[in-house]
Amino acid sequence: MKASELAQMSLKDLRALRDRVDVAIAEREKSDRADVKAKLADIAAKAGFSVGELFGSGRGGKRGAAEVKYRNPKDPTQTWTGRGRRPDWLNEAGGDIERFRI
Repeated sequence: MKASELAQMSLKDLRALRDRVDVAIAEREKSDRADVKAKLADIAAKAGFSVGELFGSGRGGKRGAAEVKYRNPKDPTQTWTGRGRRPDWLNEAGGDIERFRI
């Protein structure tokens, strides 16, 4: 479509065109993504692997919710999963953290 054709279109028509283009882009992305996944799965299978083995679970590297492993006996609302920075209440208690394990 030429710029001169766009200039002659009404605002309503331009917005409708934009909406149609957005839908077409989304559909093309979905189709292209499916094609690439199929090709990768085929290449992996030929090499004796699954896509999950090569690239992980597909969760984008994010971990799921972790189970609570430690609890402060003085304030049971204070817990820690063992992931990330150790909480202040656990650092202040000192000693072996296994005594706080649930």
